[in-house]
Amino acid sequence: MPTYKYPYQSKLPTVPTSIFAIMSQLAAKENALNLSQGFPDFKSDEKLIELVNKAMVNGKNQYAPMPGIFSLREAIAEKTENICGVSYNPDTEITITAGATQAIFTVIAATIQKDDEVIIFKPAYDCYEPSIELFGGKTIAIQLNPEEFSINWQEVKSLITDKTKMIIINTPHNPSGRVLSREDMIQLENLLRDTNILLLSDEVYEHIIFDKEKHQSAALYPALVERTFIIASFGKTFHNTGWKMGYCIAPTELTKEFRKVHQFNVFSVHHPTQVALAEYLKTPSNYLELGSFYQHKRDLFLSLIKDSRFQFKPSKGTYFQLLNFKNITDESDFDFAVRLTKEQKIAAIPISVFNENKYDSKVLRFCFAKTDDTLKKAAEIINRI
Repeated sequence: MPTYKYPYQSKLPTVPTSIFAIMSQLAAKENALNLSQGFPDFKSDEKLIELVNKAMVNGKNQYAPMPGIFSLREAIAEKTENICGVSYNPDTEITITAGATQAIFTVIAATIQKDDEVIIFKPAYDCYEPSIELFGGKTIAIQLNPEEFSINWQEVKSLITDKTKMIIINTPHNPSGRVLSREDMIQLENLLRDTNILLLSDEVYEHIIFDKEKHQSAALYPALVERTFIIASFGKTFHNTGWKMGYCIAPTELTKEFRKVHQFNVFSVHHPTQVALAEYLKTPSNYLELGSFYQHKRDLFLSLIKDSRFQFKPSKGTYFQLLNFKNITDESDFDFAVRLTKEQKIAAIPISVFNENKYDSKVLRFCFAKTDDTLKKAAEIINRI
């Protein structure tokens, strides 16, 4: 049978298959514990599932309004005002999306043009750079220190040019678990105050912060609010990543541009889930207690592997923990991750794939959004290595 050969130049010629797909497929093939891809292995709240089912039974099964149902946008506005003290208009400044990745893509699609420069910090979530490239932009990548993952704001300042259109930040940070401080955000605010540079603030782990740290949302800083797209995820917050539910908050003028793309990308997202989330958000403890829930899991996981040969600094946020294996092997992080999956039956993510020039710091990312039993089994394997 003849094989069709694509006769055109690829728009993303260097983009490989996502490492998340690679490691999850390998984990399934090898019947290994999957601590690679960031999803929980425990159930969502039965009450939330019941609310979705109720909405379906009650006939909420047709298109939702393009920006999302008003009651959900209203609930998000109320949540944001209660936490950040900032009032967003639910009618003109909040849009419900098919997950955070779609929201990030839509922001970039709506704003980035040929030769625009976008500053990102690596290791970075792997959707940023391809999206920028797809729309003709140029990524200006800053490699974070592999020990502290801190940002040198003087370096950021030195890389800003008249072509700089946007900066992308992520806090709490995937994969490092680092949380940007108030001092970080003030420096960023001062850096952008007298510019036209946009900010995309990826805050999908906003409620998963440990050790009494406070999430420093861009919404807390007046000079950032006016230029910022804030991206959030219900999937991360409520343990249902497969539902692909997120949202974008931005000032009216930015939201207008966002929705111009959103309406022709997905138009609207799952209606009954929106109805359920609007009701579920009326109980703030459903998200405000998330930090302590995951801190228990982080603490359990780290206490179980404290005597292993891996080195680590406790994650400050997200549900990921980095483990350094430099005392174990000289293998590349990718080769070691593959070998662990095949031989030890535990899967993790090699960090080099998120770094500039695939810099290998001998670190793997493990997801601890798992049942306690799964974490105990994982620890037994890790302690044998």
